[in-house]
Amino acid sequence: QVQLVESGGGLVQPGGSLRLSCAASGFTLGYYYMGWFRQAPGKEREGVSSISSSGGLTYYADSVKGRFTISRDNGKNTVYLQMNSLKAEDTAVYYCARRRGRGGLEETLYDYWGQGTQVTVSS
Repeated sequence: QVQLVESGGGLVQPGGSLRLSCAASGFTLGYYYMGWFRQAPGKEREGVSSISSSGGLTYYADSVKGRFTISRDNGKNTVYLQMNSLKAEDTAVYYCARRRGRGGLEETLYDYWGQGTQVTVSS
């Protein structure tokens, strides 16, 4: 049974940092590209970042480029999203997801999703 469980969200002040984790089980993480998405209140879900199966290729949405870093540890079955210089507009529920095949953040090509973790950036 495929499961993705996010953790690490919380309340942080603008300019602060958080690291999200996505624990994967029920499949071999090292075979799959993975992605992070987010959904803010009243907005559609959007792609944030993706990473290739080996970790050698990464992609970032323009809105987070230079501030967020995606990484993975296949031995620990975990994908991470380090978020620095957080802004109020980063407030959202963050989801990790498993991608079918290679590529970026085409949402329809992600087949399993976690339950999400809330990130709130506020003073």
